[in-house]
Order: sequence, then structure tokens, then C-alpha cells
Amino acid sequence: MRIHKIMLSLSVGMCVVSGAMAKEWSLDDCISYAINNNIDVRRQQLQIADGEQSVIEAKDRFLPSASASASQNFNFGRGLTSQNTYADRNTSNFGWSAGLNLPLFQGMAEYRNLKMAKLSLNQYLYEHEAAKDNVTLNVISQYLQVLYAKEVAESARSQMKFSEFEVQRTKEMIEVGKVAEATLYDLEATLAQDSLQVITAENDIQIALINLANLIQLKDIADFDVQPLDEYNPILPSAEQVIDAALAGNSTILGAKEAIKVADARILYAKSGYIPTLNFNAGLGSSYYKISGMANDNFGEQMKHNFATYLGFSLNIPIFDGFNTRNSVRRAQLQKTSAKLNLEDREDNLYKDIRLAYYQASGARDKLMTSEETLKKTKLSFDATVERFNLGKATQADYEQARNNLFRTDITRIQARYEYLLRRRILLFYQTPGLYRNTK
Repeated sequence: MRIHKIMLSLSVGMCVVSGAMAKEWSLDDCISYAINNNIDVRRQQLQIADGEQSVIEAKDRFLPSASASASQNFNFGRGLTSQNTYADRNTSNFGWSAGLNLPLFQGMAEYRNLKMAKLSLNQYLYEHEAAKDNVTLNVISQYLQVLYAKEVAESARSQMKFSEFEVQRTKEMIEVGKVAEATLYDLEATLAQDSLQVITAENDIQIALINLANLIQLKDIADFDVQPLDEYNPILPSAEQVIDAALAGNSTILGAKEAIKVADARILYAKSGYIPTLNFNAGLGSSYYKISGMANDNFGEQMKHNFATYLGFSLNIPIFDGFNTRNSVRRAQLQKTSAKLNLEDREDNLYKDIRLAYYQASGARDKLMTSEETLKKTKLSFDATVERFNLGKATQADYEQARNNLFRTDITRIQARYEYLLRRRILLFYQTPGLYRNTK
């Protein structure tokens, strides 16, 4: 038993030394990097920028519009004279004008459009946070997968170290004639199997690291490694507590609720088509006209004499627009129904995810506690079998069975531990909305 602990300590020490040589990332480092580089999150940022532009455009619709124009025309051949007769004369004319249009009342359309734009921007902000939350959960899961692979590899190395020790000890006993040489062949076969398990486990670590690096959009993974997590708290929040907190602050739920508000605003905006509109118009302009072969006032005189201004109001009363407004209202109402169904679907998924995470965490916690106790007893049984094997009172099959039981029990413990860590982290994530929301 003492030798087994020494071998285990050596293997753990080798892992620590090799890990210290690599660049280790914490879980927060991985989450921060992923949020800053994830393509889905960056797409949501573009959507926010588009929403901000929509708000600016909605505000600009309150502003008046002004325009100016100028024209120069030439006529050759027969043309209409001032006596309302036609004659072969060349004429030219120049004119300019400037106008102002000020919307006084547009049936509340501008105000409702601005409100809809602001609500849409809020929805985009929530969806942006929801995208970050989704990335965060994926990073947590993959990060723990790396740690799980590392601990499995550590257990495999411990088994291999002990097998190496047994092979070396058996060789020494063969030299002094205490055991048969056939025993060595069995132990060497066991060592070969352990070596293969170590190779497989180390390969699993590299695969898990590559998957994590790809998830966080990390290009240079030459020295990429992660830090261990030393956390175990057997206390779990209840599923109902987590659900209540998630319904109040989860970004996915808040985004779906905001989408319903946007749909309400869109209905009001569509109904604006039933309301009359009123505009104020003003303008000014002048012109210059020249007829070849006749006396014409100069440019300045004509511009002065032909100068004119105008003011006016235009009222538009919708009477029948081919049911366009009615159809727009109905379409907006359908969008609201769709938004309600989307909220209901997201709430149902939230209930399912949280309750499933709670029962999985509870089961993993019980399994972990049981497997830890089982591991202690299995180690005692393994040490006793090794002593009997060394004394020739146990067969190679007994030794193999005891060794495999120890390895399987340790793997079961590791699986339960990381299953519990993952599910508990998910519960805490939902229970504390915005847990990583300040990550930059």
C-alpha cells in the first residue's frame, strides 16, 4: 500500500511539473477570450449597431426635409410665343426653386416607430447577452472535459507506474530464484496494456484541449493548457429557486419578453395608417426666359420680377388604401402570437434544462460520495491482493481482477466528480444571471 502511494505521488508530481511548463488558462480566461472572439457574439454586436442606427433613423424622421433644384432648357425650331402662336425661334429658359416640407402630424407613426426601434434595440442587447451566456456554458462544459481527461490520464499513469514497479521487482526476484519466469510475462503484458491506456488518455487530453481552443477561437495552441479547478460543495440550490431566479434575469427569457413588446409596438405602428397626416410646405423660386431675335430683359431683372414664394398645408385623410393598413395590422398581430409562443418555448426549455441539471447534479453527488468510499475499500482490497500475490497465495487472474476493479472504481469517481461540477456550475449559472456578464 505504501509503495502504491509513492508511485501515485510520483505520477502526480510529473503531471504538475509538465503542466507548469505550459501556459495555463483559467476558466475565466477562456470564457473572456471566447466572448471577445466568438463569431455568434460578434454577429450580435453587429445587430446591436444596426439597432442603434435604426433608433437614429427613427429620430431623424421628426426633422423637416429641404431641397433645392435648378434647370436650364434650350428649344430650337418652332416654339410657342407670348402671343400664343408658333414661330421659328430659338428659346432658352433657366429656373431654380427651393422647398421645405415639415411633418406636423403623421398619425403618431414617428413616435411609434421610435418606440419600436428602442424596444428592438433592447431585444438585441438581451440576445447579445444570451449569445454570451450560450458561449459561456459551452466553454464551462469543454473546460471540465479537459480536466476530466487529465484526471483519467493521471489515474492511468498511476497504474502504469505501479506495473513498472511490479515488473522491476519481479525481475529482481527471478534473479534470486524466488518466482517463476512465467510470472514476468504476465506482468509485462499488464504493463503493455497500461502503457496503451496512458497513450490513449494523453491523446484524449490533446483532443479535449484542441476542442476547447477551437471553441474559444484560439489560433495559437502550441503551449495551451488549463488550470485545475478545486471546488466541491455538496450543497445544491433547489430547482425551484434556480427557476425563479432564471425567469427574472435570464437573458434568453428577457429577450423573448422584449420581443413581445416589440410586437405590440409594431401593431400600434401599423394602426397609424388609419390616422390622417398633416404637413407644412414652403418654397421659393424664380426663372429667366430668352427668345432669340427679340428684346429680352436681362437676367437680373427677370430673376427679380419672376421671384415667387409659397406657403401651404397638406392634409391627407386615409379613406381606402386597398386594405394595406388592415393587412399590416393583422400581420403584426400574427408576429405577436409568434413571439408569445417563442417565449413559452424558451420557458419550457429553461424548466427542462434546470430540472435536468438539478437531478443530474444530485445523482452525481450521491454517486461521487459513494464512489469515494468504494475507492477506499477497493484500494485496501487491491493492496491485500498484491501482498497475497507477492507471497504466491493469489493468482495472476486475481491480481488482474483487483487491479482492474481499482482502475474502474477510480474512473467512476472521476466521472461522477466532473459530472457534478458541470451540473452544479450550470445551476449556479442560471441562479445568478450575469455571473459572467461583466467578462470583457
